[in-house]
Amino acid sequence: MNALAKVAPLKLDRTRQSAPQVFEALRELIVSVQLQPGTVLQRAELAEHFGISQTPIRDALLRLGEEQLVDIFPQHATVVSRIDLSAALQAHFLRRAIELEILTTLCGLPDAKHRELVQRLNTNLLLQEAALKPLDLAKLALADQAFHQEMYEAANVGPLWTLVRKQSGHVDRLRHLNLPDEGKPQAIVRDHRAIVEAIARKDAQGAEKALRQHLAGTLAFVDDIKHRFPEWITSADQ
Repeated sequence: MNALAKVAPLKLDRTRQSAPQVFEALRELIVSVQLQPGTVLQRAELAEHFGISQTPIRDALLRLGEEQLVDIFPQHATVVSRIDLSAALQAHFLRRAIELEILTTLCGLPDAKHRELVQRLNTNLLLQEAALKPLDLAKLALADQAFHQEMYEAANVGPLWTLVRKQSGHVDRLRHLNLPDEGKPQAIVRDHRAIVEAIARKDAQGAEKALRQHLAGTLAFVDDIKHRFPEWITSADQ
């Protein structure tokens, strides 16, 4: 069966290069757990689905392999990888270290820039709250990503967001498995609001405390996720 048979049609922008678009589309399907571990990604089927040659498909799959989101078996198959807990923990460590420093910078911004940032973050919070009623997990996830990216940009370290995102595929998959749990979407928005309120007060310690709680939310449930989704997870002790 075509790996994309059960997902919404994906259309490419013909004014852009194909390989990056295929990579972005497949990465999102993997990270949002629409494609399960073990799903076979065949070049011919993907080329037919996207209406392009197999060359950009190959390039996209190689990039996914670099992020360890697929396992590539030369001359055999490319399959969606299982979630690597070690990689997830490292990505979490990296993101926490960077964002704690970012918060210190944001709380020290000049008043005009600080007010503008708080306004933008509050506007994003409105989008997050709108995604709760009715609940739309896809919209919430997008707003969540945009919220954190906004902070990187405001701290003038935007390229680090690209680095963090590249490293975060496995931990983001854990988050998506945890996201539908009762109360989790609301907790995400509460955490974000606590971060914004602390930034608005220029309370760096309060913002850091709220961020630590926010980023620890998914990892606190790793054992439960491993129990409920054993076929999704791999770790060093297996």
